[in-house]
Amino acid sequence: MPMSSPLPSPMALNKPQSPSMFKKRSTQSLAPTSAASYLSALSQADARARNGNPTSSPTSTPALSLSSSVTSSSEDTVLNEFELDNVDGLSLPMHPPTSEQVFTTVHSEFGHCANEEYRLTSQHTPGALVTGHVDQDPPYYILLSTYISYLILIVLGHIRDFIGKRLKSGAYKHLMPRDGYAPLNSDFDSFYTRRLKTRMDECFSQPVTGVAGRTILLLDRISPDYNHTQIFTGTRTRALNISSYNYLGFAQGRGGCADAVEESIKRYGISSCGSRLEGGSSDLHTASEALVARFVGMEDALISSMGFATNSTIIPALVGKGCLVISDELNHASIRFGVRISGAVVRMFKHNDMKSLENLLKEVISQGQPKTHRPWKKILIIVEGLYSMEGTLVNLPAIIELKKKYKSTLRLTVGDAYNHPGPAPSSSLPLWLSLPPSLLSGTEGDTRIRRLAFNSRYLHNGLIKLGFITYGHPASPIVPILLFNPGKMNMFHRMMKDRQTPIVVVVVAYPATPLVTSRVRFCVSAAHTKDDIDCVLRACDDIGDVLDLKHGIPKGERWTIEDVVSRAADVANL
Repeated sequence: MPMSSPLPSPMALNKPQSPSMFKKRSTQSLAPTSAASYLSALSQADARARNGNPTSSPTSTPALSLSSSVTSSSEDTVLNEFELDNVDGLSLPMHPPTSEQVFTTVHSEFGHCANEEYRLTSQHTPGALVTGHVDQDPPYYILLSTYISYLILIVLGHIRDFIGKRLKSGAYKHLMPRDGYAPLNSDFDSFYTRRLKTRMDECFSQPVTGVAGRTILLLDRISPDYNHTQIFTGTRTRALNISSYNYLGFAQGRGGCADAVEESIKRYGISSCGSRLEGGSSDLHTASEALVARFVGMEDALISSMGFATNSTIIPALVGKGCLVISDELNHASIRFGVRISGAVVRMFKHNDMKSLENLLKEVISQGQPKTHRPWKKILIIVEGLYSMEGTLVNLPAIIELKKKYKSTLRLTVGDAYNHPGPAPSSSLPLWLSLPPSLLSGTEGDTRIRRLAFNSRYLHNGLIKLGFITYGHPASPIVPILLFNPGKMNMFHRMMKDRQTPIVVVVVAYPATPLVTSRVRFCVSAAHTKDDIDCVLRACDDIGDVLDLKHGIPKGERWTIEDVVSRAADVANL
């Protein structure tokens, strides 16, 4: 293709083409090819931002500091400002802001949405029952076709393994056990990874770059050998990001949080260079823990690394031999691992089922430890606040009532007499930390929470009205859609990414979920606008008809997509 030809459309970039074609297109990228050109582009972009050049983004303002104005948007927003043609509807708002509206964020990172109708306050009324989610079962032919699909894949996989082991060709060397070593492909997990998951790897582990905000840049790739290897084409696709844990939308390249992080890195670096016991603790740790303790109304708090490290290391410090852990059956693997290495006995109850939990409490308290029937040294109930694969919220009021009923000592101060202390005063923050007034007072945080509540309920209830089977609580920012059939996982991912406004989603399958309940997991953010949720709903409506996914039975009649979009406020308040 000649270099003088116009840039291809986003749809054209996603069509399968030869590697040579991609190589030619990759030369059209405006990314600098040398350090000198890179620094030159940075300085030019910084000058435009500080001088108010009209060629810069009209919806963004310079960052609080000079250095953040350079690093705020990184390569994907500062150096590639040609993307502001908005052909995909992601760079600029669908509805231009009025002269009274002033936004201090980049639209591609945090969507501009000033309509107060698209805000919602989600809170629990004291004394009211928390209604649980009722799962819907698909038609029998969906389950039957899903089982048949997996059966066919398993049979074909075993045939390939049988033939491959006897051919002993290079493509099947990984199947051959080495002398003196046990075979690595003897269990079902290994077989599933090689023969089932690999064929669907296009919808897993999508490489990305840039800030994981409202939008994200996908690194385009192709595979000539059924996903055994992936080849980067050199092109990138900007997509609407509804797959990241960015609930409050603070994944931004510029703004108050970004400036605070930048300043702290200048002062403290990016690592504490050791465990806190051995000198890895700083005044930031102490101040942060004091703020958390004040926020939850406790004497002190402990901050640890998020995720697997927290549960697998802290749980053994809380319980040990002679203790009992009562765990929700859908708790994360990190919790299960932490309980296992603690030496404590573990009993599980049905997911979010308070009757099952109470019956189990009665049994373990009355029976005591096995064989000796001595009282347990400690009984610890472990639940999650938000279950990331189901989208369900813990029924915390009911658990607190059980704690009161059985006179637990696990020292919670949550109850009728508990008064939330509210935001911390500005005097408790470090002197060098400078935050915008709206962020310091908590008004911006409150707005983000209300935006998240609306987006979550709108998407969840909208999908139900369109006829999809979803899991989870309407207030949950995790919204799963059931796909069931393995062939639909890859197609759903590809069809969402190939739309005029590309959408990147997370497809979840075994072993993260049961084998036949594969799903798409939408992660809603306060950075999304109402137009973004409309875009997702329209895409799901179109793809749901093609892939036969609308098997839910909503309360009342099923709505059309136009009814859902035009009555968004009513849908969110259902």
